Amino acid sequence: MSFAKAQDLLRLAQMAASRRGGVSLDDICTEFGVSRRTSQRMTEALETAFASVSTRDDADRRRFWRLDTPLASQLQPRQETAIEALEFAARTARDEGRLRHYRALEDLLDGLLARLKPGDARRSEADAEAVLAGLGQITRPGPTVSLKPAITDSIIEALRGPFRLNLYYGALGSAPRVIEPHGLLLGYRSYLVARQPARGNEILNFRMDRIYDAQVLNESFQLAEGFNLESYAAMAFGVYQDPEQYGEVVWRFSPEAAERAAEFRFHPTQVIEPQDDGSLIVRFKAAGWLEMAWHLYQWGDKVQVLEPAGLRKLIAGHRRSDFNSLP
Repeated sequence: MSFAKAQDLLRLAQMAASRRGGVSLDDICTEFGVSRRTSQRMTEALETAFASVSTRDDADRRRFWRLDTPLASQLQPRQETAIEALEFAARTARDEGRLRHYRALEDLLDGLLARLKPGDARRSEADAEAVLAGLGQITRPGPTVSLKPAITDSIIEALRGPFRLNLYYGALGSAPRVIEPHGLLLGYRSYLVARQPARGNEILNFRMDRIYDAQVLNESFQLAEGFNLESYAAMAFGVYQDPEQYGEVVWRFSPEAAERAAEFRFHPTQVIEPQDDGSLIVRFKAAGWLEMAWHLYQWGDKVQVLEPAGLRKLIAGHRRSDFNSLP
């Protein structure tokens, strides 16, 4: 067995030991980027190398492999990448004001380092620090709204329940609103996605920077039937939701901009259509014409709005020809 295959086998064993339900052939194909036949050979090698492998089949007749005995510490893969990932995630959580997640990630990192030999721990920390020192975060122009840690913690606690929240929103001294949190949309401006029973069953967005207090109530509730945060977020180009604007969006990028536009993921549901003349058409469904206009302005006169008519009217007269670069 080659060194690379031995490494993959150890990694597979770690996956099979750490995942409660075990690993399937599809999991192996995705994780290792291999064919189904290769994933089958890997499970055969797993069963040959380890005595405590058990299998089970689910209702769809998919087989899962699990290693019932944890891997000995001597067989654990090197942890530099895991330490880098935890440290980077912890710093991101700290910078975003998610102190609850920051502390939890720091605890995981400390526990991981404690299981290593002192020399290995020092080397892993040094290697991780060297990598992290080379990872910079681009500072974008424009306002950046910071989350308030106490408020973020309260909302995360309510989401865990789920529990209702007393939300103090808008002007100081305003009366609290009882809301039912369904999720958080994090971005350059972050929003709490929630239902306010006093206003009906509609899902609403509350700007996080306008919340000045949030108190968790000892009142549970049922999430809106069929609600999915990812699907909800995909209804907007950015974060702004407007059912009246929701519909098909069609942009045509000129031949000069087509190659660059093809590198962008404008929306999770987008479809790109290369044209015979070298131009590129991008289609998706979303709302939020103003946020689209902000983005389209960067493309100058290299993009044309085919649909919707309302967006086309909004950007009329603002397409420039003197931009000397593309986004």
